[in-house]
Amino acid sequence: MLTELLHRVPVDIVNFILVTLFSLLIGLEQRRHHIKAEFETLFGTDRTFTLIGILGYILYVIEPNSLMLFAGGGLAIIVLLAVYYQAKIKTDKKFGITSLIIALITYCLAPLIYTQPAWLVLLIVVSVLLITEMKDTLFEFSKKFDDNEFVTLAKFLVIAGVILPLLPDKAISAEINISPYKFWLAIVAVSGISYFSYLIKRFVFPNAGIILTGILGGLYSSTATTFILARKSKEMPDEAKVTSAVILATSMMFLRVFLLALFFNKTIAYKLAPSFALFIVVSVLIALYFMKSPKLVNRQGKELKISNFQSNPLEFKTAFVFGVLFIFFAIITEYVTKNFGEGGIKKLSFIVGVTDIDPFIINLFQGKRNIEISTLVTAVLIAITSNNLLKMIYGIMLCNKKIRWQLITGFGILIMLGLMVVYVFPLW
Repeated sequence: MLTELLHRVPVDIVNFILVTLFSLLIGLEQRRHHIKAEFETLFGTDRTFTLIGILGYILYVIEPNSLMLFAGGGLAIIVLLAVYYQAKIKTDKKFGITSLIIALITYCLAPLIYTQPAWLVLLIVVSVLLITEMKDTLFEFSKKFDDNEFVTLAKFLVIAGVILPLLPDKAISAEINISPYKFWLAIVAVSGISYFSYLIKRFVFPNAGIILTGILGGLYSSTATTFILARKSKEMPDEAKVTSAVILATSMMFLRVFLLALFFNKTIAYKLAPSFALFIVVSVLIALYFMKSPKLVNRQGKELKISNFQSNPLEFKTAFVFGVLFIFFAIITEYVTKNFGEGGIKKLSFIVGVTDIDPFIINLFQGKRNIEISTLVTAVLIAITSNNLLKMIYGIMLCNKKIRWQLITGFGILIMLGLMVVYVFPLW
């Protein structure tokens, strides 16, 4: 019954109510935002903004086709706002125009409601309310930026939004079955994950402790994070947290590789999912054991903060090295596939584990070779297990002597689990 009544209400009435409500809501927010300001110094609040919205509605519905009246009304409001702004500068020495812009947006609500989907109108209104209320928050957030932050953002936008679309998606040659587009897409994907990790560390957790450093660092590079934490362990009294952070960095490596697989080859990603889920659960349990074990509790109550573990995620030197390795592994993988078959790929994956595994596994995800999916999954798991062996060796060589057996135990479990998943109980 109620639904039928609502359908019988003219659209113009419904739209008028929406314009009035949204304008009033914006006006009320303006009153709350300027609650401490003198009333005489304000351009307007709830009533003024509501009337501006209603004026826009009237002038729009009278002549919705040519919009001459609506444009004329908008021009008149702009003139009035300009006069007000000039007087504001002279009397109050204030130069902000936020309220004036919001008044113009309020005036435009009527054509928005008539011509655009409801979700877009709501999104605009909510955005206006949030941006107005977040003035102090945005000001504090801007203080966290240094001179290089926007340069870094600009770099990422250039490599992802400018260079990538311009590259051809045609194989470089018969020997290198990778197109320039896919080659650059791999750089964008890896840089994107690294940049995301950097932003979280830089702006959300700038003073992250050891555990969070391991987690965020693992998204960037678990090998580099293990290297750094192992060296820093000699300065840290909390042995358990160092080991836990290193193991958690490796757990994030599984997540990073899965995300890359999901991006480039969903079939392989779904095949890897059960194994990676097992690896992540086991690595988290190992980390929790070292953190909670009574024998490994920190007695000094101090924790060294590691800041700037990832100073610039988009260094061109890093991208260049990645590109060289990517092309190298594309050539060597193609050669091994043609001359040694699937057995050669598995042996190559073990050797690759002692280097940066991302270029190799992305080659496996992107390549159009006549190789069984199960073989590709096996190769990825072997490379990861080999890389865990490398990280264990790094840890043993560089860490505080007190945590060597912890690292051997933690990585030993993951390595044995990797071998079992590959050779004894495959999960795909």
